[in-house]
Amino acid sequence: MKTLEQCREINFPPEVRLVPSSLRGLQYVSGDGIHMRLLVQADLNKKLVSTLNQSLETPKCYVFYCQSCGEIILKERKLLRVLPLPSGNWNALVEEWCCHPDPFSNKPLNPGVNDCFIGDTHLLVNLRSDSCAPGPEIAQVEIHQPSESYLESKPKANTKIICKRCKAMLGESGSSGTTKFYITEIIIQPSGRDFDMIPRSQFVQSVIAQCLVELSSARSTFRFTVQGHDGKTYILLWLLNSDSLLIECLRNSKNFQAFSLFEGTERLDSNSVGIWNVVKVLFHPCTKNRNNELASSWENDIGVHSLVLPSQTCLELLLILSRSNDSLPPSLQYMNSFQVAFLKM
Repeated sequence: MKTLEQCREINFPPEVRLVPSSLRGLQYVSGDGIHMRLLVQADLNKKLVSTLNQSLETPKCYVFYCQSCGEIILKERKLLRVLPLPSGNWNALVEEWCCHPDPFSNKPLNPGVNDCFIGDTHLLVNLRSDSCAPGPEIAQVEIHQPSESYLESKPKANTKIICKRCKAMLGESGSSGTTKFYITEIIIQPSGRDFDMIPRSQFVQSVIAQCLVELSSARSTFRFTVQGHDGKTYILLWLLNSDSLLIECLRNSKNFQAFSLFEGTERLDSNSVGIWNVVKVLFHPCTKNRNNELASSWENDIGVHSLVLPSQTCLELLLILSRSNDSLPPSLQYMNSFQVAFLKM
């Protein structure tokens, strides 16, 4: 692109080809610069991070790793059954459809010793041994119990599962011997395979993006509340497109160099170009008492699906969304008062 003052060259990846004579709508936008629309052809075949319900096979032995630091959490865990959990309101649906008393009333769905039950954002495994304590295969974690006064008011309160090495919250342990692990905090691989470290930002984006795509396809749900394990709502998400392609110049951003969350994602030189499958979302942050009325409305709307994650991961996701929004031209950062962002798959 040539102007009177300079010439700018943009090198597209080999997978992307511009369609000749397809340039339309060239215009100058104040504050942004020149916007142009053109057609491209792309041959993109990148390997996505496998979702748990697609990657776990039975019967096989698996190793559970902390995603943040690679520490082994569960050694040689044999899984005989891998089953999906129903939606969170399944008890209410049973009451509506049964013509007789609910046979599952007050009976939670707890996995057996060699079971793995997979929900939207978590999985359940049974670590109960003969001594009614976590079995010997659970290694590098700490179990944080609530205070005694809290236990007195809620005798069945869950306890946090914390990685001993990096102190990341991996899940919660219940009184029934069932342990909940959040899918954003662990990686499960077959025994004997070397651990593949994935940058934290890349992993969180891919897992959340695929979760949004699967839920929107299975339940026709496009609005989501991202809630922490503490019950607070952190983000309101609205899924717009799941078939977008993002090409961007990878420039180092001084605003985010101090965050370890983005380590490993900005190591290419400033002339490099990256290409990703992405989902396009609208979002509202709900931290510091922002958007309280809208959040309350969404929480009471049956058409909105709730995603529960560790509170720290909710803040990480909010930082990822804010960074994506900040990288867009000012005229494209907002849509109907929502902020616009892309999550890379």
